[in-house]
Amino acid sequence: MISIIIPTLNEERALPATLTCLLPQSTGHEIIIVDGGSTDDTLNIARSHAEITAISASTGRASQMNAAAEIASGEWLLFLHADTCLPGDGIARITSLPESVQTGGFKHRFTGQEFGLKLISWLHNFRCRCTRVFYGDQAMFIRTDLFKRLNGFPQQQMEDLLFGEILVKHTRPVLLDAHVANCSRKFEKNGTWRGLGQVLLILTCHSLKLPIPAQKFFANVR
Repeated sequence: MISIIIPTLNEERALPATLTCLLPQSTGHEIIIVDGGSTDDTLNIARSHAEITAISASTGRASQMNAAAEIASGEWLLFLHADTCLPGDGIARITSLPESVQTGGFKHRFTGQEFGLKLISWLHNFRCRCTRVFYGDQAMFIRTDLFKRLNGFPQQQMEDLLFGEILVKHTRPVLLDAHVANCSRKFEKNGTWRGLGQVLLILTCHSLKLPIPAQKFFANVR
């Protein structure tokens, strides 16, 4: 069984589409929505589905996902952003993986069709093929025992990148040949090329162990 963990914070606009893609393929699996203090209709949307367990945790994607993982009962943990849609056979692809696979994720694409967004996704996927380090918007999945053995996501900014760097020291993640669709709202609002520049600057500073700039990039866009 897969425990699908969705961290939320004021996601009433994005969550319905994510659930529309997820629910038809989730029979026999577990869905946990872990909310970080939404003030909109997010929790009502979650609780309107009998098959979803909705819980609350302290605000912060890492703390929310770790809290949900503590109560999860599946062999696999699938961490799905509230604005990211799985492919129609996404769950089946994970359950069919051999025992030797411990973790992995999907290829990335944006919902927007602008050339710049397609370029960012191409760069995103190229980087992942080379490094096997996944971002959170690639629907990262991991066997529960390995996740707990590594003490879950670090309670820091860029928890997905940091955890991915830990994972590649212990196993070889697989990149599935299927795409998740991530909402392009942040890049569309802030500017595609500006967003790309901020991402490259952040990654460069991270690699050089310098203070992380462009903090506005991490602000929520709803």
